[in-house]
Amino acid sequence: MSPEISVIIPTFNRASMLVEAVESVLAQDMTDLELIVINDGSTDETEERLSAYGSRLKHYQQENAGVSAARNRGITLSVAPLIAFLDSDDLWLPSKLQVQHTYMTENPEIHICQTEEIWWRNGRRVNPKKHHQKPAGDIFQRSLELCLVSPSAVMMRRELLEKVGYFDEELPLAEDYDLWLRVAVDYPVVLLPEPLVIKRGGHPDQLSARKGIDRYRIEALEKLLNSGRLSPEQYDWTWKTLQRKCQIYGEGCIKRGKVQEGERYLALPNKYRNKP
Repeated sequence: MSPEISVIIPTFNRASMLVEAVESVLAQDMTDLELIVINDGSTDETEERLSAYGSRLKHYQQENAGVSAARNRGITLSVAPLIAFLDSDDLWLPSKLQVQHTYMTENPEIHICQTEEIWWRNGRRVNPKKHHQKPAGDIFQRSLELCLVSPSAVMMRRELLEKVGYFDEELPLAEDYDLWLRVAVDYPVVLLPEPLVIKRGGHPDQLSARKGIDRYRIEALEKLLNSGRLSPEQYDWTWKTLQRKCQIYGEGCIKRGKVQEGERYLALPNKYRNKP
């Protein structure tokens, strides 16, 4: 029989943190799962560490292609009707999958849910700022400004990914922001109030901390505006967010001497002003 849940961990050169992430999956109260780790071209001892687990997990190597390609390969190789992602620098508390599985089983009309998180930064617990607090239900408008869904906190039905598409492999950053916005156009995102994920930040290779992420958020917003899926109200919210982000990013480019690039971003919102 197929497992109830497919757990997908993408990883690149995080052998020590990865082992802790894997152990947090194997320690779950819910055991009807498959664990798939995609080694995205690591050059450290990742493969050796994974091999030690034998049949307790499935692991696959690929040339370095980025986190979206790694997650997408994991999705393609997985078989369960429910999918959960875990970033290799995060951890789960033991009841995480059981709580979400129970909720999704009791609410078959819901396509996606996430849990609250416990944040750690440089080894110390921190409280998320107010603007990082997760919304629930119709999260589309609030999620335009920044990503308010955590891949490590999500459980979703496979059919949802088939409807909205997988992670965009052309986006080196903001790939999760892009996917969750595509989801939130039509689907509510349920928030389960219990904090069941330990989100670890502050390390140098943390993707969300890299500069220039708004450039890729702008790309994601353009995709939405071109999708034909937005209601007039959603289109207006998206266009106004694009305008703000282009203003900030364009002015930043000009200050750094990239005048032509800056002017292009400042003019970009005009392309979408009068649609539909």
